[in-house]
Amino acid sequence: MTSLSTDDAGMIADAFCASMVKRKSFAAPYPWHLVEDVFPAQVSHALATLPFAAPSLEGVSGRRELHNDTRSYFDVGQMAKYPVMRAVAEALQSQQVARCVAEQFEAPVDDTFLRLEYAQDIDGFWLEPHTDLGVKKFTCLIYLTEGHEDLGTDLYRSRDEHFGRSPFVPNTAMIFVPSDKTWHGFEPRPIKGVRKSVILNYVTHDWLAREQLSYPDAPVRV
Repeated sequence: MTSLSTDDAGMIADAFCASMVKRKSFAAPYPWHLVEDVFPAQVSHALATLPFAAPSLEGVSGRRELHNDTRSYFDVGQMAKYPVMRAVAEALQSQQVARCVAEQFEAPVDDTFLRLEYAQDIDGFWLEPHTDLGVKKFTCLIYLTEGHEDLGTDLYRSRDEHFGRSPFVPNTAMIFVPSDKTWHGFEPRPIKGVRKSVILNYVTHDWLAREQLSYPDAPVRV
């Protein structure tokens, strides 16, 4: 995708909503969902091949916020440079998608803000178990790269009890509505190459890092 048009965003929104309807849902260890074909294939490929260099961990991991200065977002500057990022953000900002998320998952996303992170994880990366409870009202972890089947999100019954792992397949996503039970993370294990994903959250007005938001002055509406 080399140019941005309303048709691109509409196509992405249609594909996203269609995938949500066809989701596979699971009850344990808490309600979560697995979704296939999140984006049109060419959009997923374009995202996976964005020319961003993976940031160095400098021997430190466990929480993404430890590397805030090197994280990438679908923010105003990046959307101006990369049409595919702008088209995806426009789609996920739309009332069509917000309403779909609210209806399909009973997620309280009305009057929230779109936050999209472009995550690139390298060997040495891990995440301690956490719930996303608080200002995040919807979490969708969209996987992009091939050859990383065992690098999905780890799920836990509690902070200390591992339950299982979602499969990491390109253009699929693991979804949940944050609660005090939605423990997830990433157990330390080898990563070959760069594990790329898009982290989609709808966040409340209390989100302080406004520069991370795609549309910091425009909440989504259901």
